[in-house]
Amino acid sequence: MTELPISKTDLAKRTPLNLLKWKQKIWLLFVIALTCLLAMLFLGPYVYLLLTSFKPSAEAVSAPPTLWPSTFSIENYRNMFDYLPVGKYFTNSLVTAGASTIISVLLGSMAAYGISRFTSVTGKYFLLFTLVIRMVPMISIAIPMYMIVKDMGLIDTQLALVLVYTSVNVPFAIWLMIGFFDSVPKEFDEAARIDGCGWLGAFIRVILPVSLPGLATTAIFTFMLAWNDFLFSLLMTSTQAKTATVGISEFLTAYNLDLGPMTAAAVSFSFPVMIFSLFVQRYIVSGMTLGAVKE
Repeated sequence: MTELPISKTDLAKRTPLNLLKWKQKIWLLFVIALTCLLAMLFLGPYVYLLLTSFKPSAEAVSAPPTLWPSTFSIENYRNMFDYLPVGKYFTNSLVTAGASTIISVLLGSMAAYGISRFTSVTGKYFLLFTLVIRMVPMISIAIPMYMIVKDMGLIDTQLALVLVYTSVNVPFAIWLMIGFFDSVPKEFDEAARIDGCGWLGAFIRVILPVSLPGLATTAIFTFMLAWNDFLFSLLMTSTQAKTATVGISEFLTAYNLDLGPMTAAAVSFSFPVMIFSLFVQRYIVSGMTLGAVKE
């Protein structure tokens, strides 16, 4: 008698359970190894930067370079204040990034809520217009922005940077927040209206607390965009409102490279974003998926 061909389902049933478990373990080890490799590629430069900041000044520029410092020293962190007014630059960055983040999230959330709840042809065109604005390269609007700020008499002021960062971040905030508001059922608004709230009251008392993960996600991204900006700060500031990104670049001159203090300033510059991320990290993951699925 000829044997009937074995189907894939029957073959899977006859496969030993231990073999399936080993395949799952091998795949899991492969994923872990790949994740560790990618993490090393991303964290490697920052780890080297961090270790270099704790090297003595002479060792920081030694050749060939070394990874681990021979002795841990905070000399670079003391010297960075002697080379440049780093504290002033950091304060300017914190004020401009923080103020523009608050204004951008406030205006962006209100605009996104209006577009989400009051759908119209005008709203759709406005949403498309904000997308087009956000797709424009920053370098192409840098000179027009500079001319506008110059005509307003705001060159080398914190207000100029706040206005520029806000104008750039508001379209980004609208596109992030509109997905979060679309995922919030409209019955929440109706219930608030029945209880006596107006549209603004329903937005502040009901919708914003529900959309807190989305607000946190939008805030961290808009803050990082303003905090890491170099182009606009370089164009629109000279001494008084200069931010940390431009200030750190001044450690590199045509005649000298102060690598030790420069790495110390760069590590200090990254701390505010890292601390801010730690405070809002529980909202970031939920916020990134809140607007991804619509009922």
